Amino acid sequence: MNAPLPADQMNALLSHDALPADPDPAETAEWREAFLALVEAQGPQRARWMLDELARLARAGRIGWQPELATPYANTIGVDQQPVFPGDLAVEERLASLMRWNALAMVVRANQAYGELGGHIASYASAADLFEVGFNHFFHARAAEPRRAAPSGERPPRGGSDPHEVGERGGQHLGDLVFFQPHSSPGVYARAFLEGRLTETDLAHYRQEITAPAHGARGLSSYPHPWLMPDFWQFPTGSMGIGPISSIYHARFMRYLTHRNLLDCEGRKVWGVFGDGEMDEPESMSALTLAAREKLDNLVWVVNCNLQRLDGPVRGNGRIIDELEKLFAGAGWNVIKLVWGSDWDGLFARDVQGALLRAFADTVDGQMQTFAAKDGRFNRDHFFGQDPELQRLAQGMTDEQIDRLKRGGHDLVKIHAAYAAAAAHRGRPTVILAHTKKGYGMGAAGQGRMTTHSQKKLEGDDLIEFRNRFNLPLTDAQATSLAFYRPAEDSPEMRYLRERRAALGGALPRRETACDVVPVPPPASYAKFATEAAGKEMSTTMAFVRLLGGLLKDKALGPRVVPIVADEARTFGMANLFKQVGIYSSVGQRYAPEDIGSVLSYREALDGQILEEGISEAGAIASWTAAATSYSVHGLAMLPFYIYYSMFGFQRVGDAIWAAADQRARGFLLGATSGRTTLGGEGLQHQDGSSHLAAATIPNCRAWDPAFAGEMAVILDAGMREMLVEQKDVFHYVTLMNENYAQPDVPEAAHADILRGCWRYEGWQRPEGAPPARRKVALLGSGAILTEVVKAAQQLALEGIEAAVFSVTSWSELARDGQACEARALAGEAEPGTPFVARQLAGSEGPVIAATDYVRAVPESVRAFVPAGRRYFTLGTDGFGRSDTRAALRGFFGVDAAHIVRAAKFALG
Repeated sequence: MNAPLPADQMNALLSHDALPADPDPAETAEWREAFLALVEAQGPQRARWMLDELARLARAGRIGWQPELATPYANTIGVDQQPVFPGDLAVEERLASLMRWNALAMVVRANQAYGELGGHIASYASAADLFEVGFNHFFHARAAEPRRAAPSGERPPRGGSDPHEVGERGGQHLGDLVFFQPHSSPGVYARAFLEGRLTETDLAHYRQEITAPAHGARGLSSYPHPWLMPDFWQFPTGSMGIGPISSIYHARFMRYLTHRNLLDCEGRKVWGVFGDGEMDEPESMSALTLAAREKLDNLVWVVNCNLQRLDGPVRGNGRIIDELEKLFAGAGWNVIKLVWGSDWDGLFARDVQGALLRAFADTVDGQMQTFAAKDGRFNRDHFFGQDPELQRLAQGMTDEQIDRLKRGGHDLVKIHAAYAAAAAHRGRPTVILAHTKKGYGMGAAGQGRMTTHSQKKLEGDDLIEFRNRFNLPLTDAQATSLAFYRPAEDSPEMRYLRERRAALGGALPRRETACDVVPVPPPASYAKFATEAAGKEMSTTMAFVRLLGGLLKDKALGPRVVPIVADEARTFGMANLFKQVGIYSSVGQRYAPEDIGSVLSYREALDGQILEEGISEAGAIASWTAAATSYSVHGLAMLPFYIYYSMFGFQRVGDAIWAAADQRARGFLLGATSGRTTLGGEGLQHQDGSSHLAAATIPNCRAWDPAFAGEMAVILDAGMREMLVEQKDVFHYVTLMNENYAQPDVPEAAHADILRGCWRYEGWQRPEGAPPARRKVALLGSGAILTEVVKAAQQLALEGIEAAVFSVTSWSELARDGQACEARALAGEAEPGTPFVARQLAGSEGPVIAATDYVRAVPESVRAFVPAGRRYFTLGTDGFGRSDTRAALRGFFGVDAAHIVRAAKFALG
């Protein structure tokens, strides 16, 4: 794909005086001539082979050399390699100009009316052409019901090899996944407006989601938010870095579905349009090698290199395109540089001395930004005026022609060539580094300026200048009044718009939710050991793994289960699943594992079911999100269970969990070794005391802290039915403990209360010889601390104090129920209801003591709903964790039985 430079330009570039002094110029000349002759006579492929051979010899000889990963600051695809542009270039340019205008008008109008709304113009101004080529030629929408699993033992049917036809069956494409640069969302709305999916009233209510319905409009969210626009956006990308890593794991999950014969995803692409500043985020870069290692040629990134972040240059003293090229190439990606537009081709052709490439090699991004902000006269004087050779190249060009020299990311022909090459590439993921101008076309009001990211208001002259720059069919009055513009329905532009999207399966972005109901087996078939435990000792983690093993055996549900771990399967007792369902590997298992003779030996397989992501919580949660949203992305409901150290969940990847919530994920997060005192020896950074506090802030996350295996079984069963049968957009967080203790039976009569967050536990034994009760208290406990609550109740009984013991399975569900009752009362409803926790406590007397293995703010969340007149004391594990025994830790934090007894007696007075 990489086009060699003409021989004279290669010689000129190689003779650049920045190179070290040549001790033998004559010999060097001979080597050059020999290599150029090889290229001329036998072509680039033979030349590449020879270079590889020389590199091999250099490594074998340990001469300490390796090739430079950066290539000259020019397009990867040469003019002679460009395919013929397949569309109507003039119409597409007019459409792109209209998108730009309507996007600009939307943001500026909103800020003229309401100065605090914000919004972004400059990012889309730079990316508009990158989007439009995708929309018109490459981004496929889902046009048919997804292909289901092939019959047992058969491979699913494959697509063709043409990048415009693969992924089809019967002429119907299954749809690409497109991650949109979030600050460019106004441009996506502008296109939807022309397509008739949004109205002018909708555009007039950009970022006004609450007030819009009163005006007959839908509010348009600031960035891509599926929760707020559930039929429109597919992927939330507003938090920088989450989109890039998510796109990689979505691409890998598509391979997982194909290799497991669940859904044929061959030929479908994952496209991601991201910003160069966004590449600074660690999540953006963290999985690049995974994409290359897995050979994800279904993945294409387009990095919009407009050289600017929010406050200034991305790499003011360097070149971000060079840096990213080295990074991606080193990670194993196919790199396509899209740097200069077609009007530079003639300049490069005339530049036999290589002056342009030498000048670019010496121009840092900070200076390139200045060139973008200035006019043609400035660029003539300060760029082309650098040396006589550049001056000669600019002769005959007017200042306006120089001003309109396009960067590659603004040239539809060059963009199409890059996209076509990326779509056709096999064996590696591709990144297109597209050089653009931030605020392109905004002129003195914003193009290339330090403040352009935050530019939200334009004056009348600026608007007219923008109108003129893009030849928009607007009068001065329409331009200065920011009138939205849509061509007539029978105009060439509108016909073309509709035809192109029809050919690609319909409108994008578009979120769909239709999927089959997945039957859930009755609990008796897999969970009887937990609900009827009869005092057997086990940890809730052990019980969960046993439940999971039972679910995997179910013929209907089992194949849809996706077990996910970061790198702790053995820690959580999941090693028995290695042989049962295998660990997914795109290449199978090419080695004999060390423990091959063991019953629990490590087994990787092409159709393996477990996703073991290595030491990467960010990667594991991205995989979970891909599986948890498969019902909408692929029309195929999957059920992911991601189990991890609870401290490494909401605290470490909370932003990714929030994005999954926005995407309406459905699945289970299992916070194992939870609580601050259950994981005794690990200490401060491993002991979780706050995950339930974080989980409670996510509206569609239902968080549970079961103490008993039976409670957990009830919660899992209800959660599966809620997500797979009722198809509700919720996900569940369940904390698990590694502490073994006796597990009681959980009566069926208690199931409903368990699912509401609290049930009265009568299964504890009152000690023999306890005196008659003189006073009464109510004790609330959750998770591992419920065992301490039971011990406290027994001690209190010996002192003549009767304790009613309540197992709290979910503090957040109790709090939400109470808040809902309050809201109804404030709204003036005649029967607002009584909070459930108050109703439960009504059957007890005396003060209420609540103890958990989490910070006190967790049980404090229900204080307002405790019956009036009853004292309420909370015990928790505030502070940093420590390393010690469980007994010592519980004593230190004041959540053991002794402290619960002390609190109860204090409350009684």
